[in-house]
Amino acid sequence: MDSYLIGIGKKIRTIRKEKNLYASEIAKRANVSNGLISRIENGRTIPSVPVLLSIINALEIEPSDFFENIGKGKDQKFYVIRNSELETVEREDEAVGFTYHSLFSNEKDFIGFETVLLTLAPDCKRETVETDAFEFKYIIRGRCDYIIDGESVTLNEGDSIFFDGRLAHVPKNPYGLECLMIAFYLYS
Repeated sequence: MDSYLIGIGKKIRTIRKEKNLYASEIAKRANVSNGLISRIENGRTIPSVPVLLSIINALEIEPSDFFENIGKGKDQKFYVIRNSELETVEREDEAVGFTYHSLFSNEKDFIGFETVLLTLAPDCKRETVETDAFEFKYIIRGRCDYIIDGESVTLNEGDSIFFDGRLAHVPKNPYGLECLMIAFYLYS
């Protein structure tokens, strides 16, 4: 159920891995940074059209093949996503103890949104990231510390936080028990 905006990174990663290519190879061929490829694949940013076309060319596929099946079925009256249909989403390769499960993503009137269940293992590790989206997190179970632009706030079960994802941020879980949260990303 990928939308055009949100499905782009996932599709790039899938094709790259099918062709046994490293992100650095695609970056070099497309004349962009490794970091940009990583941010696009992880859903942290959406590429401009010229950059996207360079990446598609670097993947050695036709644009029509790339966009096939992205955004299909997005004009339904409602969506039901069964627990058995949840997909594990790969984000940062170097993140340890972070598990993302896609709940829903779509695009309406040029606003894209994505909803995931995020499980933070105790002592999970990841570098700070920036996302081209506003983010809303709701703690379902457990607790964590959220570091945003150098400031830390502790979130407990039932707490929520909303912030501009363009600020460097990372959740940490030093509490010895898993933390489960629902995360909403609003892309514009």
